Amino acid sequence: MIKKIIVSACLLLSLVSFAQEGTASPYSFYGIGDVRFKGTNETRSMGGIAIEQDSIHINLQNPASYASLKLSTFTLCGTQATTNLKSGDKSANARRTTLDYLAVGLPLGKFGVGFGLIPYSSVGYKIRTLGSLTENNQSFNGTGGMNKAFLGVGYKITSALSIGADVNYNFGKIETNNFEYITDIAIGTRELNNVDLSGVNFNIGLMYQTKIDKKLTFFSSLNYSLESDLKAKNTRNIATALYNSNFDLQIVDVLEDVKSEKNLKVPSKYAMAAGIGEARKWLVGVGYTFQGAASLSNNYNSTANVTYEKSTKYSLGGYFTPNYSSFSNYAKRMTYRGGLRYEKTGLVINNESINDLAVTVGVEMPLSGTFSNVNFGIEVGKKGTTTAGLVQENYANVSVSLSINEQWFVKRKFN
Repeated sequence: MIKKIIVSACLLLSLVSFAQEGTASPYSFYGIGDVRFKGTNETRSMGGIAIEQDSIHINLQNPASYASLKLSTFTLCGTQATTNLKSGDKSANARRTTLDYLAVGLPLGKFGVGFGLIPYSSVGYKIRTLGSLTENNQSFNGTGGMNKAFLGVGYKITSALSIGADVNYNFGKIETNNFEYITDIAIGTRELNNVDLSGVNFNIGLMYQTKIDKKLTFFSSLNYSLESDLKAKNTRNIATALYNSNFDLQIVDVLEDVKSEKNLKVPSKYAMAAGIGEARKWLVGVGYTFQGAASLSNNYNSTANVTYEKSTKYSLGGYFTPNYSSFSNYAKRMTYRGGLRYEKTGLVINNESINDLAVTVGVEMPLSGTFSNVNFGIEVGKKGTTTAGLVQENYANVSVSLSINEQWFVKRKFN
């Protein structure tokens, strides 16, 4: 047990460092960055559907699910993301390797507890605009992101109905470095912004399932996230600097730091999903998520051509397990997943809504002799558009997750 805790703590520290370089999207310039977290690898492989009260898989989208755990669960996930960025007749490729989440779930009778860390959003862009001989050239770089440390509890009211709640501590840092210069003039102006983010938000959830007949079960999930504030502590530094062809800067003169604070508004969010299936055999479900317009513009990324609108997400997905208890055929014990996701992100640039569409597939491989498993997921999608001078991102994400399920707290008997 002590070894598990030590390993978890080491991975937790690694996860915080990886959270800062999790995207190559130019859209991460806006708001709090590119929102990466879309559920566990299992649920992402089904387009985001998470409606089953599962005894061995932790569900990070609804805290009511913790009440259904029968074994202590430790899970983590990593992703290799490949993105093609296209704008007009130009394109570029980018690749990132990230850790997506680390979580622990503990069954406590009718109660269940979950806690962990999620790199929620990431900032990672490098943009250069070239002007004429008399116009300014600009270089924009950004790194960082926001993490969520969460603690939740679920309670099983009846065998069919569970409720839950969790609290999230949001924290992170974003750094942007903007440089403006005129061609053939060796000195320019650098603007450095450092933003420390912090805040707390709460989620409540409910899950209900009931038998339709001897085989079929109806599953449903409802989740509500309360409106919250993110405190942004801003530090701006402006300097003149010499530069070379590699954009290595040598500071010439620096002004005093300018400090300010701003409260960013994260609106409430509703998520609901329902489906039918046969336990340990198959499931198909649909989901809908709605969130009001955010107020996430800060001093360094507020521009006249950018607004925020209500965001919505539609999900369709499911799984199929040929024979959960097969001893002779390993492939029949594997679980095969698939799904479709369409999302209006809520970001509007040049009067164009930035939308995200993805197809997902996955496979779960049980570890023989245990309840543990390894999951592989693939997500292929498109975000943004080339209309109105914007950027279209064509991406392929390959994810691998490990779920270790054991009885951690069992008294040993000695004769």
